[in-house]
Formats: sequence, structure tokens, C-alpha cells
Amino acid sequence: MVADDAHPPTRRWLVIAAAATVLLALTYWAAVWTVTGQRIENAALRGADQVAGQARLAASDELSWITLSSFALVSALLVLAAWWRGGLRLAVGVGIILAGSTVITQTLKRVVLPRPELVPVTGDYTHNSFPSGHTTIAMSALFALAVVVPHRWRGIAVAAGGAYAVAIGAQTVTAKWHRVSDTIGADLVALAVTCLVLAWLARRGSLHPVPERRRLRVWTVGAALVVVTGLALAAGGTVLVLAEVPVAPDAVLDYNSYLASQSLALAGSGLAALVLWCSLHQLEVGPARPRTPSTDTSPVMPAGGPPARPASPAR
Repeated sequence: MVADDAHPPTRRWLVIAAAATVLLALTYWAAVWTVTGQRIENAALRGADQVAGQARLAASDELSWITLSSFALVSALLVLAAWWRGGLRLAVGVGIILAGSTVITQTLKRVVLPRPELVPVTGDYTHNSFPSGHTTIAMSALFALAVVVPHRWRGIAVAAGGAYAVAIGAQTVTAKWHRVSDTIGADLVALAVTCLVLAWLARRGSLHPVPERRRLRVWTVGAALVVVTGLALAAGGTVLVLAEVPVAPDAVLDYNSYLASQSLALAGSGLAALVLWCSLHQLEVGPARPRTPSTDTSPVMPAGGPPARPASPAR
């Protein structure tokens, strides 16, 4: 019996989506609903004030490219490319990745999730910014690109798009537009929505295995992502664990919190990109393929055994 390769198992994406949802709730609780979390993130915002003005201006300029118009243009191009690659179903799926992630993020930030005042602060530090809209847009566009692009070019697309998308989270911290938990929450929202869409596409027969292997390209892109993400995670985690939690404004402690937050924001986006990319290993989108008919041309034996041989005529 030949296995049906047209429908890869959906369990992997459902598990990732469930894990991302749980991590989203844990991140929100740890960063927003604990005194320690609020102190660390407020200190990181104060520490960003020590960054050189040119660096903060460059971060703001990079973030300013993400506007409603640019997002609409990128979304239209990705949806059209999805329609051309896999028809209406894939176009709808890509549209859900882009629009659904953004709608969920804005709803959570503006309507659902409050930010209690657990520590005495004033000014912009009191408003809720969880999750980050800019990071959601950048990561959902990267994920949609990874889904649409053919398998042979996916590594190059992830490397090029990921260099920008992964850096956006860190830039929001430098520009003081968001906290590190905002960027991690946005990564998890985009990842969960994308995985749910992939599970739906797989169940509908729009994802198919790819036989060819391009190990050099895979290892090159994968190694770069792993190195950057690993270094950022190690640096941010080390500083966060070893540094003292600032109770009051302190120049050194605040800057340490900023460095840890920027590194962890970069690591969070990198990890999300790695998880999605690995889940698509040797898979490609496209129109549903009919099952390949059997190539066995041997005659079929009828029920009851072979037909009786006719009697030889009498001589």
C-alpha cells in the first residue's frame, strides 16, 4: 500500500499554535502582571535614553517604513503571488496570516489586555503596548513570504526577509516604541495564526512534499539564524539573570536592562522564524494534486481463480 503524500500531518502546526498561545499568556503575565516584570521593562525604557541619538533616529527611521500603505502594498503582492501559486484557497490563507495577525494584535492591545499600575511611574511608561503592532506586521509578512515562495527559493527569501523582520523587534526597543514583551508577544501571535493556516491548508491538500534536497542552502541559512538567535538569547539571558533588578532609576542597571531587552527581542523573533521554517521542511504549497494512479499493468485475476482453459478439440 502506498502512503498518501498529498496530505502531510497537521499535528505539528496545531501543537506549535497551542504552544505559542500558552507562551503568549505566560509572557503577558510575567511582564505585565508582576512587579519584577514591570520594573525590568520600565528600566529598559529608561536605559534606551542613553543610546546615542543617531542610533535612536536610525531605529525610528527603519520603523517608519512600516505604515498602513506599505503594509497594504506588501499584503496585496503576497496575496496575488499566493493566488498565482496555489489558487484562491492559498490566497485566502495568506490573507488570514497578514490581516488576522494584525487584527488579533490590535484587539489584544487596545481592548482585551490591560496594564495594571504595579510600580510608581509616570508618563508613557503606564500605557499598554502588548503586543507590538510593528513586529506583528513584519513577522506576519515574513511568514507569509515563507509560505508562498517555492521550496527551492525559500532559504534565500527567509534570509533576506528575516534580516529585516527579525531586527524590527530590537529596533522597537531602541526607539522606545515598545517593550521586549511586546515584541515577543507579537512573534507568538503571528506564529500561532500562521500555523493554524498551515494546518488548514495541509488538511485541504494545498501542501505537498518536495523530493529534492538542497542541504548546502538549508544549512547556510539555518546556521546563520541559529548563530544570531543563539548569541542574542545567550547575551540577553545572561545579562537579565546576572544583573540586579532596578527598584529605582539607576544609569548602569537601566542600561543593562535595555541591553538584555534588545537582545531578547532579537532572539524572540529569530526563534519564531526558525520554528516556522523548520515546520515547513521539505514542504511546498500549490494546487491540490490528484492521486497518482497505480503503474502496475499486470492483469487483474478475477474472483474465483483463473478462467478455465477451453477443452482441446478432438482429433
